[in-house]
Amino acid sequence: MRAFTIVVLLISALGCSAQVLQERAVRLMGSRFDITIVSKDTAKANAFIDIVVAEVTRIENLISDWRPQTQISEVNRNAGIRPVKVDQEVFELTERALYLSRITNGAFDISFAAMDRIWKFDGSMTAMPSPVAIKRSVEKIGYKNILLDKVNSTIFLTKEGMKIGFGALGEGYAADKCREIMIKKGVMAGIVNGSGDMNSWGRHPSGDTWKIGVTNPIDDNELFAILPLEDEAAVTSGSYEKYVVFNGKRYAHIINPKTGYPASGLSSVTVLGPSAEFANGLSTSIMVLGKRKGLKLLRDHIQYRGILVDDKGRVTATKNLGVELVGQIN
Repeated sequence: MRAFTIVVLLISALGCSAQVLQERAVRLMGSRFDITIVSKDTAKANAFIDIVVAEVTRIENLISDWRPQTQISEVNRNAGIRPVKVDQEVFELTERALYLSRITNGAFDISFAAMDRIWKFDGSMTAMPSPVAIKRSVEKIGYKNILLDKVNSTIFLTKEGMKIGFGALGEGYAADKCREIMIKKGVMAGIVNGSGDMNSWGRHPSGDTWKIGVTNPIDDNELFAILPLEDEAAVTSGSYEKYVVFNGKRYAHIINPKTGYPASGLSSVTVLGPSAEFANGLSTSIMVLGKRKGLKLLRDHIQYRGILVDDKGRVTATKNLGVELVGQIN
């Protein structure tokens, strides 16, 4: 579960416009999706929103690791037994996820789905898990034990008990696919926002760019940055909404898949770039990697830009952000 930390600021239209802006919030992939479409009239806008809902539903029925009939569930059931043939779309999504795992040295890992959920962030934890339990919880995680056969389009989890799951990466992928479909259908502008994994195209009917507000991790009732968003994706990972405190130290819900311990050091990472899927992988990884390695990761992918907020409220932005955001929030 990831914090919903980006909100869309829909600027009121200035004067008359021949376009209408239609919004709908729906529950898909176990999360809230906010769909915004700009079209010639309300009926057409709603018809396009229906197409977006259908596409997200299609993707969920393909990659969900919670629904037993999906290809990913079939892959998981056959861990340690045999390779499973999957659609090219699923195979390529898995390939990209493994690329993220390699470039982050396992800070991102789609086999995280196999982790024992020993950390509870619902108020029920009264003591930290033992070091032995924490070590045991990640024993079945390891992206290097995922074998892909491109010729036969198969995925094989070599260790019994392994699982893969796309989680919020899948929401980013869905946002990207829906944007692509809408553009092909001639929809002039819109935003598909899957619980903070969003992609946008075009402009608001006023002619202005879309604006997003980034939540202040110190006070989530406030925004600490407002950024323009045009033909671009934006994703935020945050560690400040779900956490526990033991012996004066805060342990947040984003877990390092290599160690089993919650990530620390950063409270919020926002990444902007061409793909919500890849931006999600970057933001999640950076929460685990920390500020120094995270900034290097962004420098290595110059199409992406970011804002990092550490646990003390200090803000660092990449040089290509286009907005001066170095300082401290409180």
